[in-house]
Amino acid sequence: MAIDLLLHGTVLVRIEMGIGCPKKEAEKSRDDAMDIGTCNNVRSSLAAARADNFYYPPEWTPKQGSLNKFHGQHALRERARKLDQGILIIRFEMPYNIWCGGCNSMIAKGVRFNAEKKQVGNYYSTKIWSFTMKAACCRQEIVIQTDPKNCEYVIISGAQRKTEEYDIEDAETLELPADEERGKLADPFYRLEHQEKDMQKKKEAEPVLVRLQRLSDSRHADDYTRNRTLRAQLRGQKKRVAEEENASRKMGLGIRLLPATEEDSSTAARMKFSSKFEKNRRNKRALIHASSIFNGSSSSSMPDKKRLDLESKRRKICASAASNILTGGFKPSSWSRSAAPANSSRREGTSVTARRL
Repeated sequence: MAIDLLLHGTVLVRIEMGIGCPKKEAEKSRDDAMDIGTCNNVRSSLAAARADNFYYPPEWTPKQGSLNKFHGQHALRERARKLDQGILIIRFEMPYNIWCGGCNSMIAKGVRFNAEKKQVGNYYSTKIWSFTMKAACCRQEIVIQTDPKNCEYVIISGAQRKTEEYDIEDAETLELPADEERGKLADPFYRLEHQEKDMQKKKEAEPVLVRLQRLSDSRHADDYTRNRTLRAQLRGQKKRVAEEENASRKMGLGIRLLPATEEDSSTAARMKFSSKFEKNRRNKRALIHASSIFNGSSSSSMPDKKRLDLESKRRKICASAASNILTGGFKPSSWSRSAAPANSSRREGTSVTARRL
């Protein structure tokens, strides 16, 4: 007698039952239970690893093909959602720097996009592919196509290629021959003249190449000495940076200061700073010297608002006059002595008026 243990419709263990010794039957059932536990552990580990394609449902048969075909889906999943239109979603890397046509932002070389790839034509037997993507800066649609004839990418719409010119000699590189020149190389006479020009260029560049080779050999002849020198320079640089950071930390600055130079010292010596505290102190002293000692008695009968206006006007006038006196070379002592008779006469007049009252 055979009993099948099922899990979600899948046969895990088939147990053969028979009449025999109860002890042997108990041991056999215990072993079967251990097999079931092992199968469950395998299933849980596969589920944890997201290995969904390892599960074949009971209604699947080999005649139905792969699991993707059985479930009616593509192996690329969401990337192939427009495959019926001949479009495949790929990761496209920008081949060069471009200007976005929507916001004029620069999109650097190497930036990747989710692009729709489709065939738009043929150049002889080579397919011409079109890549449609949207810029991340303003959602501008950019269309780029391959150009098999010139071996490059061409912008169709949505952007403009950034013009970057350079000199071949300054870049110290080789210039690829143009299409016309490559066609002329099929002529034996032209090829012979071209080879002579190449030999002439080689002779002119040979001294420079030899000198560069000798310089490279001299630098890399003794690796130990070069490494020791570089490590010593690095230690000195680290020590200098640490000292500059400590000096900046003592000053309470959040940035590292560069070493002082003679130009900085001379510029700092020529600088003159005016303190706001000193300016306020001088103004207060000028107001004190310009104010009258009879403020309370003379203005007690006036209204508060009118009295404040008159006092503010008088202080402004007196402050300017006092500052002119102080800057003119007059001493406060001599100024006070000259003003003493006037003040005494004022006091006598006030006392006479008081006695009359």
